[in-house]
Amino acid sequence: MKIIYLVIVLAPLIGALAAGLFGSQLGRVRTHRLTIGLVGLSTLLSLYVLAGFMWGGRAVFDDTVYTWMLTDRLHFEIGFLVDELTAMMMAVVSFVSLMVHIYTIGYMADEDHNWPSDSLLGPNAYQRFFAYISLFTFSMLMLVMANNFLQLFFAWEAVGLVSYLLIGFWMNRPTAVFASLKAFLVNRVGDFGFLLGIAAVVLYFGSLNYAEVFDAVAANPDETMSIVGGAEWSVVTVVAILLFIGAMGKSAQVPLHVWLPDSMEGPTPISALIHAATMVTAGIFMIARMSPLFEFSEVALTFVLVIGAITALFIGLIALVQQDIKRVVAYSTISQLGYMTVALGASAYAAGVYHLMTHAFFKALLFLGAGSVIIALHHKQDMREMGGLRKYMPITYVTMLLGTLALIGFPGFSGFFSKDAIIEAVAHSDRAGATFAYWCVLLGVFVTALYSFRLLFLVFHGQERMDQHTREHVHESPGVVTWPLILLAIPSVIIGLFTVGPMVFGGWFGDSITVLPENDVLAAVGFESVLGFIAHAFVTPAIYLAAAGFGVAWYLYIQRPDLPSRLHQRFQLPYRILERKYGFDELYLNVFAGAGRGLGTLLWRVGDVRLIDGLMVNGSARTIGRFAAALRHAQTGYLYHYAFVMIIGLLVLLTWFVFAIR
Repeated sequence: MKIIYLVIVLAPLIGALAAGLFGSQLGRVRTHRLTIGLVGLSTLLSLYVLAGFMWGGRAVFDDTVYTWMLTDRLHFEIGFLVDELTAMMMAVVSFVSLMVHIYTIGYMADEDHNWPSDSLLGPNAYQRFFAYISLFTFSMLMLVMANNFLQLFFAWEAVGLVSYLLIGFWMNRPTAVFASLKAFLVNRVGDFGFLLGIAAVVLYFGSLNYAEVFDAVAANPDETMSIVGGAEWSVVTVVAILLFIGAMGKSAQVPLHVWLPDSMEGPTPISALIHAATMVTAGIFMIARMSPLFEFSEVALTFVLVIGAITALFIGLIALVQQDIKRVVAYSTISQLGYMTVALGASAYAAGVYHLMTHAFFKALLFLGAGSVIIALHHKQDMREMGGLRKYMPITYVTMLLGTLALIGFPGFSGFFSKDAIIEAVAHSDRAGATFAYWCVLLGVFVTALYSFRLLFLVFHGQERMDQHTREHVHESPGVVTWPLILLAIPSVIIGLFTVGPMVFGGWFGDSITVLPENDVLAAVGFESVLGFIAHAFVTPAIYLAAAGFGVAWYLYIQRPDLPSRLHQRFQLPYRILERKYGFDELYLNVFAGAGRGLGTLLWRVGDVRLIDGLMVNGSARTIGRFAAALRHAQTGYLYHYAFVMIIGLLVLLTWFVFAIR
């Protein structure tokens, strides 16, 4: 099996290297055929591995592949841990990546038009894009298959680096450059906490290997450390919170969420790959993988729970006032990541990663569907310039409708099972903050339905608001775009029917997820059958809140399309707060970034210009010049002047010698 695992990881890397180094020689067609073929191979093998865990009783693989360096205490290794959790993530990452690779052929077909005619980057941009997305796939697979913190950290950083390259792919656009820098810098804040957490793991547990660290935590969960003022802190709590700070950056949790909406400046395939199924879920996966550590810290789990609840509700509200089709889906992604985080904080890890899986399919579908609309409208993204597209783009409409139903949790769809499992788990939790979290995720159901159908109605229903030229040329996207939509729509609809039982309530994840008996809220939620789960939904408020969200959206955007603008005028303050995204961007740009620029300017003017250049460099030169100018007066050419200077010098030396002897 080790060979199969190596092929799964290395196949996308080989494709990335070939496309990146030899793309100009290979050309467009051979480049996308090669990269798609290799990612397809990785996908088939990942599905084979997953099938082995589901039906074949495959054994867990935990072994070293390559030893980099040894010290007295630590082993620096590349190794794989492939269990049920890893197998599920491998299948999701590789499958969604394959769909994105295929979709990219159609979306980036006219890529040359996005570059100035004299640009050196334009001719091979198509091949470079395939190299980046294949490299991203490799990095993400390395992350989910890691069995040690060293590999986790390097893959974590590699994912962040490639996302920076992809978000800023159109580097001739200032907005894309700004968005890529913003994503990179915000993630560095989270990654600093992540690195500190790994350092604390090494310091207190003496290993980088997952299994060894988890055993050390279980053996001594009450170990303490002194940080400030002699107060004792739980080591497990400190490590867990620091690791979660890293997850807050990668998985866009408040207040480190600001980078994700701006990253929509990248091409739409990146929105699906990075922001639906892979990079943003890295933090969710990491916490689930670290469940043997988090379970011993109630404080850390409460922190995770509350942050996730705030993200799920309050970031979802921002989607209600967005006009850019991709930004609506982006804020929806942040909100759904909040749901996953809430599940982790409630110790319902299985429900959290299950929502990760179902969300990957329907959110990638929605992003790619939005891209299909953008292609048809010649890259217009403002929903106010759309409307009535249902009759022009029936395949895109139907697939996006199915994705929307999955997102809002329509009974029987994949999102219904994962979202309702989270809501029920939080309802059964007695952890501090659980009541607040329950109301947040419950109200979030109404908000999700409202902004989801607002998008659907504004884009596909109602009056056509396109200009005449666009209306004459709008048509369904080509098959290379619509087939990935269809293939993603299938699991969005049906995958929950036969996976929710074993994955959420049947203990399918086994030892890959650890839950202490007193924290096992899913055991209290368990249902006898899928039909029982669906039937139970009709006695809970969630389904009626979703229906209310649909009803309000229908009334506002179909029955009374004049009403939203009137509500905007009447309730300007709430609208302004949401349009300004609660002021997070202003805070970071004006306070933190502004203070950084101000400090830099101060250090430059005082430290560099005055102290270093003015005093030390130029000042020393001026001092030597003045001293030399003074000595120049002694060089008169008269012998008695020189004799006088010699006598004075001799007296100085004798005086120094006499005092030195004493």
